[in-house]
Amino acid sequence: MTKVLFETYARGKLLITGEYAVLDGALALAVPVQRGQSLHAQTSAPTGCLHWRALEEQGHCWLEATISLRDFEVRETNDPTTAAKLQKLLQAARQQNPNFLTNEPNAAVQTRTDFPRAWGLGTSSTLVAAVAKWAAVNPYRLLADSFGGSGYDVACAYASGPILYRRNPDGAPEVHPVTFHPPFAGQLYFVYLGQKQDSRAGISRYRAVAGEAQTLAAALSTLTEQALRADTLREFEQVLETHEQRISEALQLPQAKDVYFKNYWGAVKSLGAWGGDFVLATSARTPEETRAYFNDLGFQVFIPWNELAL
Repeated sequence: MTKVLFETYARGKLLITGEYAVLDGALALAVPVQRGQSLHAQTSAPTGCLHWRALEEQGHCWLEATISLRDFEVRETNDPTTAAKLQKLLQAARQQNPNFLTNEPNAAVQTRTDFPRAWGLGTSSTLVAAVAKWAAVNPYRLLADSFGGSGYDVACAYASGPILYRRNPDGAPEVHPVTFHPPFAGQLYFVYLGQKQDSRAGISRYRAVAGEAQTLAAALSTLTEQALRADTLREFEQVLETHEQRISEALQLPQAKDVYFKNYWGAVKSLGAWGGDFVLATSARTPEETRAYFNDLGFQVFIPWNELAL
């Protein structure tokens, strides 16, 4: 007889403002999304091992690993690189909570995302948040001890709506739920560019080429506040356009609109690592005309704000 040890569901995320500079204390607007990752743990055959299976949206198992419960050493896996990251995460969880999985002679875990992993909605962050809840440890500390990052994505995992996120000078997170349901939400769309980006590589570039970090953080904090106060679509578009310009100058990279959508009538803002994940597009035209514009250019993943943002 098997018994359930733990189960949870953590939500993915999108960072609307403050990308990159959130690492340096910028006030950022982030939204949890309606898709995420489930984690189900149960007892299994008594082998002294943790059997881990990670499934994609369509049910394909992309990671399988047999891990010692004694020290989380990876015994067998189809993906040594990813399994090593999982090992580090589990070891960090036990370091925070020495009782984590010490009383179970056997266990099996299955995770499953309900979004394509290439979308960049948070395969790693949802896992960190789920494991932290399972181990009853601090998710931000667990993130710092494993994958690293600003923490806004972990904050979104169990949020019930949009949040304002800031890292204090000591690195401690500051999270505030915020109401962000503008009257023009029906004119906002998420478009996937189709080129999965490495967030670590993006951060490395930001560190290498960006100028005065605090100046940029202050500027983006102001833009975040302006985005929340925007009453009209045009006001919101002006904030997005200014934000894009500031990040473009800091990274010394062209804006997504200039690269892909030069003749587009609305604003286009990159989200997350620049160059291939989602962009936020605004449009004063009909949803049908807007969708057709992007689809005709080959961008088939086109999701209205209200169908993805929580």
